[in-house]
Amino acid sequence: MRFPKGHARRERSANTKARSTAHVESERVEVAVDGASVELRYLAAGQAETDESPIVLLHGIGLDAAGVSWKHLLPRLARENRVFAPDLPGHGESDAPDVAYTTSYYREALRAFLAALDVERVRLVGISMGGALALGHALDGGRVERLVLVDSYGLGRDAPWRPGGYGLLRVPGSDRFLSAGFGLNPAAVAGSLTGLTVAAPPEFVADVQRSITPGVARALARWQRDEFRANGLRTCYCDRLAELDVPTLLIHGREDPIFPVAWSERAAERIPEAKYTIVERCGHWPPREHSEKFNRVVGEFL
Repeated sequence: MRFPKGHARRERSANTKARSTAHVESERVEVAVDGASVELRYLAAGQAETDESPIVLLHGIGLDAAGVSWKHLLPRLARENRVFAPDLPGHGESDAPDVAYTTSYYREALRAFLAALDVERVRLVGISMGGALALGHALDGGRVERLVLVDSYGLGRDAPWRPGGYGLLRVPGSDRFLSAGFGLNPAAVAGSLTGLTVAAPPEFVADVQRSITPGVARALARWQRDEFRANGLRTCYCDRLAELDVPTLLIHGREDPIFPVAWSERAAERIPEAKYTIVERCGHWPPREHSEKFNRVVGEFL
């Protein structure tokens, strides 16, 4: 792997010491998505010169960003690998253009990001919507050498909460309602995380709070409006899982209230030789709710 000249630029650095001495850099790169320029901020760490393919970590939609889901995993993996974790458009410190945020849009953003960094072979780790991006990239010809899907979207056709979500998103003013729920008040953030996790420590709440920007609610609402259909969820790769010819690990929190654990159980049966780990006493966020176990399992697989 080589790095292009004049594309990525270093913004600032942070010395991350979460169970590691890896030095994490914050960098920016300009990419074209749907014909428009978008500047992405990403975290980079680890060995620049290595024969192993780099690892790219993909966060979920909404209350997430590179520094939230991957705060502890990134420095752990960077001990022996080159690792990148982008803030997807509309999240963290990346641009939040006024566009239709769809799964297809985010998949194009992923392809553009990999191309800008001249990454050809890659190991992908994705949580929630990020899992759907990673899986879709692998199924559509991306040179993915290993794949980790964490409480992943795209593995089921429906969920119990979908009808209510579909109805809410079609109520006039729902965007303002969602924006109010993304307030910067720590109590509001903690309340939101309580519905997603078994436990949300203060450090986790603070990390989410710092990541929230005005564009997040808009990106989430537009993505949900595109994905939540009257007859189910739009993105579902269930019928294509047997095509996957990539070593795959699925991880799922036993008590995930968003995407049922049965999704990953079924996917593990359909993906050839897939490995599967259930994290007990865990909701939608294994990398933060049980970071030590999560880091160990992912590190051993990659």
